[in-house]
Amino acid sequence: SHILSLVRERVPDLEGTLSALGELVTVDEDDLEAFRRRLGQRRPYEPVPLRFRLTEEERARLAVNRHRLPGVVVDAQLMRHYPQGDLFTHAIGYVGRINEREAARLDASDYRGTFHIGKTGIERRYEDTLHGEVGYQNVETNAHGRVLRILDRFDPEPGQDLVLNLDSTLQRVATEALGDQRGAVVAMDPATGGVLALVSTPVFDGNLFVNGISSRDYSALRDSPDVPLFNRAVQGQYPPGSTIKPLMGVAGLESGLVTPESTVPDPGWYRLPGDTRRYRDWILRIRGTGHAPEVDLHMALAESCDVYFYDLARRLTVDRMHEYLAPFGLGARTGIDTTNERPGVLPSSDWKRKTLGQPWYPGETLSVGIGQGYMLATPVQLAAATAAIANRGVFHVPKLVRRIGGDAVDPAPARVIEAAPETWDAIHEGMRAVVHGERGTAKIIARGLQYQMAGKTGTAQVIGIAQGEVYDEDEIAERHRNHGLFVAFAPLEAPTIAVAVIVENGGGSTAASPIAREVIDAWLLRGTLADG
Repeated sequence: SHILSLVRERVPDLEGTLSALGELVTVDEDDLEAFRRRLGQRRPYEPVPLRFRLTEEERARLAVNRHRLPGVVVDAQLMRHYPQGDLFTHAIGYVGRINEREAARLDASDYRGTFHIGKTGIERRYEDTLHGEVGYQNVETNAHGRVLRILDRFDPEPGQDLVLNLDSTLQRVATEALGDQRGAVVAMDPATGGVLALVSTPVFDGNLFVNGISSRDYSALRDSPDVPLFNRAVQGQYPPGSTIKPLMGVAGLESGLVTPESTVPDPGWYRLPGDTRRYRDWILRIRGTGHAPEVDLHMALAESCDVYFYDLARRLTVDRMHEYLAPFGLGARTGIDTTNERPGVLPSSDWKRKTLGQPWYPGETLSVGIGQGYMLATPVQLAAATAAIANRGVFHVPKLVRRIGGDAVDPAPARVIEAAPETWDAIHEGMRAVVHGERGTAKIIARGLQYQMAGKTGTAQVIGIAQGEVYDEDEIAERHRNHGLFVAFAPLEAPTIAVAVIVENGGGSTAASPIAREVIDAWLLRGTLADG
């Protein structure tokens, strides 16, 4: 890329020169404002950039008119370019020009030779690693700051290369599967925590920011109702819905409150002792009754029975749920090596008292037991929790970067979620039945499946539905419709991938589960798919 700069002490008429340059190259108000800001930060003999990324035609016009433009210089400079455009922007992030706030906190000597800094994502998290060392000279100057002679010279050192865990094929498949929907996909290697795909849609092209995004382009991104600048994969906090039921199953089994064989009556609704309110199961509006007269854990997972988990939540209490679910990474940042990760919410009676100044009510416990109410989770949290289930209790911190230079990145120590082998067997089998069972809630994606998948569907309410009312998607505004979620891992016996998908306002899990199927197919069957 070529940069147009001016050396102030060599420009006899600054305003006249700027006016003349405006006739030869495109110089807008944003360029002029940034130039004048830089002008006050540089010494008179230092080049001050006016325009970046000159076109060939612009360079030619400047060359022809060089004789009448003293103090104007055109220099070649390496610039960051993202060849995949918008495909990796939310995962990798982007660099941009250093702004006033950043300049105030930076050591100017470390950034004398560049105008760019990592703004988001990996670019920002690993800025010090990628930046390298600036070269410099010790010089002798006169009273006006002019260099008389060079005393010492120290060459610059380039930053280190990063090798990522991200798989470009998987990233593209996930992005295309989401299409123009608002949502996110996070895929992980359960054995290592390596993040294989991290997608948030809508996407945007990080190249727009490298040399200073125009006011028009930035306004379009900032003001879009779809909020493309929002990284849903790590910032989006959603009710996880029924995707937490496998975790609830672990809590129930390990607490001794249930066994794989114990059952709960299911008329299609649940009532707290001494309370007249009925907490409905989603199946009630479809069948007019419950899933079965008696429901065990296997059926409760396969068919996503709310009544079973209402009863389990009541007996556990919210504080014991917090105790059992926290080790799966809910309610805290996972520690993924990117920026702006949000912690979600794993409520407890103490949390509500401190946050809202209110006591905890028994009915709220039931809502949390099916992933609603105050509970919130990010897609990366759900992916990490699902990977821990796949691992039979070994939780890995999600990691985007695999190597720095020639050295492998030391992973954060894995933590072990203690549970009996029979507990993991029961949860895995229940999640397998979600996909492969005759009445599994994700059986629509099982057709033609060439491997065994374990999954869990989820639906997150965006607006509340009063007692006696019926949820009618056709009569609800698009942005008030339920979110659709799905988590999964495969192959069942030796998992190599765990996935979490959310489709905002997708209406339900049927919007999310086919996306997970596409992503897992792309990972496990890439040779077969290519041959086909």
